Amino acid sequence: MSLRNNFGRALRAARKLRNLPQEALDSVSSRTYVSTLERGLKSPTLDKIAQLAEALNVHPLTLLTFSFVGKQSEQRLDRVLQQIKAEYGLLVAEDSD
Repeated sequence: MSLRNNFGRALRAARKLRNLPQEALDSVSSRTYVSTLERGLKSPTLDKIAQLAEALNVHPLTLLTFSFVGKQSEQRLDRVLQQIKAEYGLLVAEDSD
């Protein structure tokens, strides 16, 4: 499954978790655009991901993590989060030079 499809599944799951219709995200995007995202037809920008996440009251990384990990095991999620933490530490160290 593609990243666009996985992001669409994450967006739909987060929206349903909050019991919101697509129209509830009208302050961020049109229902048509939200629908195209949920169907995996388009890829959002980082700014749009942040806006959608804020409207859904979830962290943007939650949507992105689901996009990359999907419904894989919790152990897989733990490994990915450990990798992110390690790489983040390297990036912070590099940036402080």
